[in-house]
Amino acid sequence: MYDLIVIGGGPAGLTATIYAIRKRLNVLLISKDLGGKTNYRLALPWIEDYQVIRGLEVVEKFRRELEYLTFARQMEGVEKVQRHPDGFEVLLKSGEQLGAQTVIVATGAKQQRLIIPGEKEFMMRGLCYSALSYAPLFIDRTTIVIGDGELALRSAAELAVVARHVHLIGTGNGIHDQVLGKKLAKAENVTILENHQVVEVIGNGFAERVVIEGPDGEKQELEADGTFIELGLIPNSKMVSDLIELDPQGRIRVDCAARTSLPGLFAAGDVTDSYAEQVLVAVGEGAKAALSAYEYLLPNL
Repeated sequence: MYDLIVIGGGPAGLTATIYAIRKRLNVLLISKDLGGKTNYRLALPWIEDYQVIRGLEVVEKFRRELEYLTFARQMEGVEKVQRHPDGFEVLLKSGEQLGAQTVIVATGAKQQRLIIPGEKEFMMRGLCYSALSYAPLFIDRTTIVIGDGELALRSAAELAVVARHVHLIGTGNGIHDQVLGKKLAKAENVTILENHQVVEVIGNGFAERVVIEGPDGEKQELEADGTFIELGLIPNSKMVSDLIELDPQGRIRVDCAARTSLPGLFAAGDVTDSYAEQVLVAVGEGAKAALSAYEYLLPNL
C-alpha cells in the first residue's frame, strides 16, 4: 500500500508528487500524460515565449524528474476512487486496484468545445480557451470571445482593458442582465452579439476570422487577431463524486489546506473550487496538497 497516490499529471499533480518524494513518502503518480495544460501553448505570429508568464520552467523541471523516476509514476487513467479500511482504493481503467493511505486528486478540468469546422485545425494557433492567460498580449488588437457565462464575461472585460476591440458572441440572452455584462455594454470598444453562434473558424496557418450566424439565419464574418472559446470548464471530478462534497459546477470543495470533506482525501488545481485557472496557481495548490497529506500521515510514519 502506498502512503500517497496522486491522480493527474498536470502542474498540480506533478508538483504534489515531487514534494511528496522530497518528504520521503512512498508515492505514486497516476496519469495518462505529464504536463497537463502546459502541453498546449498559444502560438501567435507576433509573440515570443518570454512574453508569456506560463510557469513552464517549474513544470518542466518536475516533469523531467518524473520521467526519470519511473517507479513513481504509472501512465494510465483512473476509473474510480473508493474507501478502503486502510485508506483508499484506486481503480484503474485497466481494472487494476491500488491502495493508498491518502489520495490527492489533481485531474484538472476540460474546456467545453464548439465542435465546428476549423476549431481543431487552429486550436492554439490564434484560437484558444484562456483569455485570462493571454490578454496582455492583445494590446491594441481585435479579439473575439465566445460564450455568455461568467467566464466569458470576465474574459471579455479583461481583454477590453487592453484590446482595440472585443466582440462578445453569446448564444442566448441575459448578458446585459449581469453585472459585467452591463459594464461591457457601456464600453466603446466592445460589441455584444447575443443570440449568435459561431459556425466556422477560418484562417491561413493561424485563425484569422470566424463565421457567425444570427437568429435570422444570416451569416457574416468577423476578423480578429485572437479568438477565445470561453464556454466554461467541466471538472474531472466524477471519480470521487460520491465520496466528497462538490460545488454546483461539480468542482471539488477544498479548504485553505487543500483538504476535502473526507479526511485523507485532498485535491488541487483546476478540479477544485480554488480561485483562478492558472498554471502557477495550480503549482502552488499542488505543493499545498502534498504538505497537507504529509501532515496527515506524519503521526503514523
